[in-house]
Amino acid sequence: MIDPEPAVSEFKSKSGLKRIFSAFGYSMAGFKAAWRSEHAFRQELFVVVIATIAALLLPVAAWEKLLLIGVFVLVLIVELINSAIEAVVDRVSLERNPLSKNAKDFGSAAVLLTLMLAAATWLVILWPLFAGT
Repeated sequence: MIDPEPAVSEFKSKSGLKRIFSAFGYSMAGFKAAWRSEHAFRQELFVVVIATIAALLLPVAAWEKLLLIGVFVLVLIVELINSAIEAVVDRVSLERNPLSKNAKDFGSAAVLLTLMLAAATWLVILWPLFAGT
């Protein structure tokens, strides 16, 4: 039995430092595209900046500051993945299809769950601070 040759993207041919620099460039292009075309990303980035400043000023332990900031960075990560899913679905077809709707709705649900996790994390960490317990 002959193993078929694996399909490999032409973009996977770089190695070493060239790959690292290329990956960084692709990441920066992704951030720019998200900033330009994704309103939700801009809104969430604004929240991350405010939350980061607030977390750094709060009288909590360093690990709690990291958690408060990190959970909102996770929101941005999930939003970028959601945007990628939406872009791929739209690239495949702009035609309305129940599977396309599911893919987009699943991504949106993931963002919502991450936002809920962020809110719960902030509540758990800040409750004792402001409730006086």
